[in-house]
Amino acid sequence: MNGYRRDLRKYARQTNVRLFIGFLILLITVGEGLIFVFYGTAGALSGFVCLMAGLFPLLLIWIALLGIDWIVQKANDE
Repeated sequence: MNGYRRDLRKYARQTNVRLFIGFLILLITVGEGLIFVFYGTAGALSGFVCLMAGLFPLLLIWIALLGIDWIVQKANDE
């Protein structure tokens, strides 16, 4: 195949990142939009703060998994 080889792990990682970003955009725009429509600015601000507080543990887990992946890659390179 003329030296062309797919990296399926990279493709899967990109797809997962894109899906997660799409989910966040949808959650924030639609979710916050509906909260704003029904409860106004104060409710939307409160909802945004709650969303960010709920996403914080996911961010910590993601950072931990990136660290583990980095350690494993370094160990495999040696």
